[in-house]
Amino acid sequence: MAEWLYEAGIGETRAALVADGEIVEARIEREGEGPRIGAILGAKLLEAGRGAKGALIALDWPGEPQAMLAALPPSTPLGSRLTVAITRMALRERGRDKPARARIAEAGSAISDGPDLRARINASGRPVVDLRASDPDRLEQAGWSEMIDCVRTGHWPFAGGALWVDATPAMLLIDIDGEGEALALATAGAAAAAAVIRRCDVGGSIGIDFPSLPGRAERQAIDAAIDAALPPPFERTAVNGFGFMQIIRRRDRPSLVEQVRFDPVATDAAMLLRQAERAVGTGVLTLTARNAVIDHIAAHPDWTETLQQRTGRTVRLSADPAVKGVGHAQ
Repeated sequence: MAEWLYEAGIGETRAALVADGEIVEARIEREGEGPRIGAILGAKLLEAGRGAKGALIALDWPGEPQAMLAALPPSTPLGSRLTVAITRMALRERGRDKPARARIAEAGSAISDGPDLRARINASGRPVVDLRASDPDRLEQAGWSEMIDCVRTGHWPFAGGALWVDATPAMLLIDIDGEGEALALATAGAAAAAAVIRRCDVGGSIGIDFPSLPGRAERQAIDAAIDAALPPPFERTAVNGFGFMQIIRRRDRPSLVEQVRFDPVATDAAMLLRQAERAVGTGVLTLTARNAVIDHIAAHPDWTETLQQRTGRTVRLSADPAVKGVGHAQ
């Protein structure tokens, strides 16, 4: 039976839906990502917007991030105080960021942060297991680090081939690469692509480049394979004569691909802190990594304090430009 494994890490919470020992869905939630979906916040109107363009507001949130507001009541003066509900989180893309989206909150709505990751997986109805650093590392047993490496590199091997995944400003592109008979490769690639889309919670526009299939019946078989493997709701085109399919899924928060690929420093910092919680030994606990990672951790002194409380060890941060990747804790 599938169950959620949940870990309240330092600076990042993470969860994996695991079935038959493999990660089916993976989610992370980081400090500083901005207001969650469903958050009710105060805001100030900055620009009223025209036509289909939404109004621009400044949210009552650390850093006063801006958001686009839909359906602003007519004749609302600039500078007005509003209560809004977040309908889409802020998104990061290569070369640009997209602000959050909001609507006017229902009358009488109380200010709130919105459901966090723990609340969302609770609402799924599946069992949830809370993990501790002192317990066997069930996330690692299910392949957590290997999965993060696949997200980071964009390379996802499967039997008979591999996916190459790249997040562009226009869409997430998945290229199916391999040898052998085209239909067999496309069929295996369809299942692998659907698994990555689900695992990484990819939304928005997705393009899949299949091996060219000249026959209509073969292309329809791939259409059916995607329909069987990818949970709804989504919309898609049929595979065209060039082997390309486009899929549209709801996109209301950053995908795992966006979180890992577009913020490598935060990714490595979270992985290093996770490693440090499980480090064996006594005395000073030294975290060594490249400067950007150490600086990121140092900018959040509460993280170091929490690590000291959880491990019972004094924590020291050591920047080493020669260290690549996550770094090490010992």
